[in-house]
Amino acid sequence: MLIHPWDSATEDEALDFVRANEFGHLIAAGRDREVPVVVPTQFLLTGDRTILLHLARPNPIWAAIAENPVVLLSLAGDWSYVPGAWKALPGQEDPRLGVPTTYYAAVQLVCRAEVVTDAAGKTEILREQLAHLETGGELADPAEHVRRLPGIQGLRLTIQQVNGKFKYGGNADEPHRRYIADRLDERDGPGDAAARRHLLRRLDE
Repeated sequence: MLIHPWDSATEDEALDFVRANEFGHLIAAGRDREVPVVVPTQFLLTGDRTILLHLARPNPIWAAIAENPVVLLSLAGDWSYVPGAWKALPGQEDPRLGVPTTYYAAVQLVCRAEVVTDAAGKTEILREQLAHLETGGELADPAEHVRRLPGIQGLRLTIQQVNGKFKYGGNADEPHRRYIADRLDERDGPGDAAARRHLLRRLDE
């Protein structure tokens, strides 16, 4: 992922985004494959360096992880299209010459994967995920599904590298960015509010 200096995220900023967006693509390159295995999945970041998740046993990613335990977890979101005319200040620049772009956040985590196959380990992963996601408390403990546990395997990912990109006009001056923030507020389409928050937050840091 290309990350210009003005788009680079701190590790804390990137991990905050991961916590707020606990769904991404787990990518395992394996060895000598034409294409990697890519699996969309829910996950849980526990602490600052461990990610927990589970997948069905027939998932093709297990073979790729067996070949090479280094994997990539990729997330992207909070995106918004910025029309070219928004890049030109009214009365000062020609809006026809504005260059359009897309604002977005993206985080890629390089991890080492540990496959969890024992019933106790899988149950604990399920407990942690459900405790985070199921706030009502009505569900039975995962141990009560003991007959279904053989159908899944758990994954514990240890984060080795954090790459974060927050592309929200960091190469533009303050007047241009505040003008775009106002346009995002006016349009208020899908993703606009989140993009505006990132834009203003990074502008005011």
